[in-house]
Amino acid sequence: MKKSNPLALLPIGVFLVLYLGLGITFEYILKIPMGFYKIPIVVTFLAAIIVACIQNRKLNFDQKIKLMGEGIGDPNIVTMILIFLEAGIFVGVVGRQSAESVAYFMLSIIPPQYAVAVLFVVACFVSLAMGTSVGTITLLTPIAVAVSSASGFDLALCVASVIGGAMFGDNLSFISDTTIAACNGQGCHMKDKFKENFFIALPAAVLSLVLILVLSLSSGITGAIVHEYNLINIIPYVLVLIGGIAGINVFLVLLAGIVSGSVIMLATGAVPATELLKNMGDGASGMFETAMVAILVSAMCALIREHGGFEAILSGIRKVFKGTKGGQLGMGVLVGLLDIATANNTVAIVMANPIAKEIAGEHGISSRKAASLLDTFSCVFQGIIPYGAQMLVALSAVNVAGGSLSAFDIIPKLYYPYLLLISSLIFIFLVPEKNKNNK
Repeated sequence: MKKSNPLALLPIGVFLVLYLGLGITFEYILKIPMGFYKIPIVVTFLAAIIVACIQNRKLNFDQKIKLMGEGIGDPNIVTMILIFLEAGIFVGVVGRQSAESVAYFMLSIIPPQYAVAVLFVVACFVSLAMGTSVGTITLLTPIAVAVSSASGFDLALCVASVIGGAMFGDNLSFISDTTIAACNGQGCHMKDKFKENFFIALPAAVLSLVLILVLSLSSGITGAIVHEYNLINIIPYVLVLIGGIAGINVFLVLLAGIVSGSVIMLATGAVPATELLKNMGDGASGMFETAMVAILVSAMCALIREHGGFEAILSGIRKVFKGTKGGQLGMGVLVGLLDIATANNTVAIVMANPIAKEIAGEHGISSRKAASLLDTFSCVFQGIIPYGAQMLVALSAVNVAGGSLSAFDIIPKLYYPYLLLISSLIFIFLVPEKNKNNK
């Protein structure tokens, strides 16, 4: 047991000041579009690591390098990085046509008054299959603008429904970087985390859908969206979804998705072979920053832990949150605060993972429940913060499509994240732990 040392948390403070401070300055003072995402997160983490290396004079630099190497070399971190890369290749192969096909197919067979509900359901499915809320929002927001223009539905409600559905899949998908980070960080199987998480997310999704339907049916809307689609494009997503739920090894599941997607894209003439290879590379490249952040956070956390920083956080949580239920709530608050600070739910989970694992060990909380809580609470806050990638990408897509909205038009209509928070609290305080064997 390390001695509690709050000063060991200084590297995290340096990261937050640089990232959050510069992000707010760029976004809201200098009015730079997508200002938060102009800040190189890898550079800010490197600055934090330099501060961590300067601290703890009891260890020389070579000893600190060894500690960082041990942190990075953790099997869970290596597995996480490999899955990140394979998931990126999968998304690069299947592209955007699959998501658009699902949306336009459902809009073509469902009466116009249910169009917003269709947007929510499609966003749930697409994000669950693709594993990316930002990608889902990028694909579906232009369709949401078209639905609003053609039918007369409130544009803010249409866009909020897409964001809410996207966060549903982000929270549950087997290939979502948040799921990968939470499961590998806590040491649980993805199918176990999915089962635990499903009963938190499903009630929130169903209530959100009911609320959207009630608002839709009272509007007297007409008009429809007509667009071509090709249902064969959704086969890779369905295979990944079924394989993940069945508990097949995630590497094999993703490989099946990549192979089936490649065959379909080549057989239908959607892309030539050379372009397909380029798309694979682009998909993997899209995960490089996420993988690098996981590496840098692991190195930084190893130094912070050795210097007594984790014990300082744990001491604070112990004072405020008592018992098993308090420990679970403490995990949720911890990852939520980190998400507010970093505006990135994957980074928040990676940073919270080692502390949450110690809390879980102290209170006999199963690894699947810990992973579920980390993923859920991070998605709650990521879905509603006005400077998160999800909101900024949605607003950008609305502007490109000719619409006009602000984050504060959308936030009151983000029903799913609010209901997910309520469902999570019910899950903590009213649902007993199935067992305490930490599996």
